[in-house]
Amino acid sequence: MQSTFTHYCDSPTGMLRIEATISHVTSIYFLSDDDVQEPNPNLLCREAASQLNAFFEGGLTVFDLPLRPSGTEFQHRVWNQLHKIPYGETISYGTLAKQLGDPNLVRAVGAANGKNPIAIIAPCHRVIGSNGNLIGYAGGLERKNWLLSHEKRASKPQLSLFNSLS
Repeated sequence: MQSTFTHYCDSPTGMLRIEATISHVTSIYFLSDDDVQEPNPNLLCREAASQLNAFFEGGLTVFDLPLRPSGTEFQHRVWNQLHKIPYGETISYGTLAKQLGDPNLVRAVGAANGKNPIAIIAPCHRVIGSNGNLIGYAGGLERKNWLLSHEKRASKPQLSLFNSLS
């Protein structure tokens, strides 16, 4: 059995706990400040924290980390599909179920999303209700709303003062 390393990353959405083995990130969870314990980070935990910080600063839209979340085969299919949702965009649970080949899997997709152990990196916050409402986020709807708003803000092109002077 591989050793597990733990690191913490403070973010605008609250404290995050990053867990990794020597070769893979295994989980990233939201937690309350009183859940923080003594960290024992490795280089991969620190790299995950660095990429998360770059994401929160608006400079990173795609994570580049080796991942190995624990879950069922179906959960892995759902989580892999999450990585295909473009930064700053959303899809419905129904659309995600259709992408997996069966529109009747909506509830199963929702359950798998709720079990996503790699918050933010496997962007389950980008999955919303078919009516456009924010529903079902294990980290809480306030965090989901913040993450979606952050991505929309960061994905808009910035106007330059110099471009408007020509």
